[in-house]
Amino acid sequence: MSFTSQIKMELAKTEPRRFCCLGAQCYGAWLFSKCFTLQEGAFVTENPAAARRMLELAAAGAGVSAQMRYAVSRRNRPAYRVTLPERQERRQLLEAFGHTGQELCLRINRAVLEDECCPEAFLRGAFLTCGSATDPNKFYHLEFTVPFKNLAWDLYTLLGEAGGLGIAPAVVQRTGSWGVYLKDSGQIEDLLTYMGATGASMELMQVRMYKEAKNNINRKSNFETANMDKTYSASARQTAAIAAISDSQGLDSLPEHLRELARLRLDNPEMTLRELGERLGVSRSGVNHRLQKLLAMGEALLEEKGVEGFM
Repeated sequence: MSFTSQIKMELAKTEPRRFCCLGAQCYGAWLFSKCFTLQEGAFVTENPAAARRMLELAAAGAGVSAQMRYAVSRRNRPAYRVTLPERQERRQLLEAFGHTGQELCLRINRAVLEDECCPEAFLRGAFLTCGSATDPNKFYHLEFTVPFKNLAWDLYTLLGEAGGLGIAPAVVQRTGSWGVYLKDSGQIEDLLTYMGATGASMELMQVRMYKEAKNNINRKSNFETANMDKTYSASARQTAAIAAISDSQGLDSLPEHLRELARLRLDNPEMTLRELGERLGVSRSGVNHRLQKLLAMGEALLEEKGVEGFM
C-alpha cells in the first residue's frame, strides 16, 4: 500500500466531531473532485475507502445521492468512478455550500468554515480527493493537486492559517492543474496530525528520526575517516623523511631528542601526535615542531640527490 493510500484510508475512517465539520469535510472533498459543477463529471480513484467516503459525505453533508461504479484508471489499474448523474442533485450540492455553478471563478466559500473546528475537516476532505504524499523513505513531499489557479491560492492561504501550525506551503503550476505542496517533514507531520492521520504522521516521524540518526552516524564516520586519512598521510611523509635521513647519514647523527622521536615514528607509523607526545613526555606542539625539523632535513637530503620531495 502506498503512503498516500495509507493516509486516505486513515482519513476516511475519521469521523467529524460536529455536524458543521461533516458539512465542511463534504465541501472539501467535492470542491476539489472536479465534479463540483452543474456539468456532469466523474471523480476516479484507485482508493476504495476514498470513493466510499465520497458517497457518505454527499449523502450526510449535502443530502444528495452519488453513484459509484467500478472503472479502470489511466494506469490500467482497478479504480472507482464516483458521479452525481442527476443535474438537480449537482445543483443541490453546489447550493448547499453557497455556490450556483455560474461563478466565473471557483473559490473557497469561507462562510462554510466559520467555526474553528471546520478547516481541519475541510482539509481532510480535500486530501481525500486531490491529495498525495511521497513515501518518506524516499523524500518528503505532500501535495494537493488543484484544477484552478484561484482555488489553489485559496487553499494556500487556508493551509497557512491552519491551526496556528505555522505551515508554509508553496504553489506551482503544472500541466492542466496547480500544485499546493509541502516539503518540510515537520510541517507534513503537523498537517497530517491536524487532519486526523496520526498513524501516518507517526510513521513519517519514525522514518525521519531513523534518517537523522543514520546521517549523524555517517557524518561522524566520514569525519573520523577524514581525520585518519590526514593522520596516515602525514605519518607517511614523516616516515619517508626519516627513512631518507637514515639511509643518507644514519639516525645516530641526529640530536638525541630528534633521534628518539624518529625511531618512535618509524616503529609506530599509526600513532597520532598526541600519542607520540605522551610516549616522549612532550606536548603535541613540541612533537609537531620536531617532526617539521625532520621533514625539512629529509627534504633537503632528497633535493641533494635530485629526488622530488614530498612536501
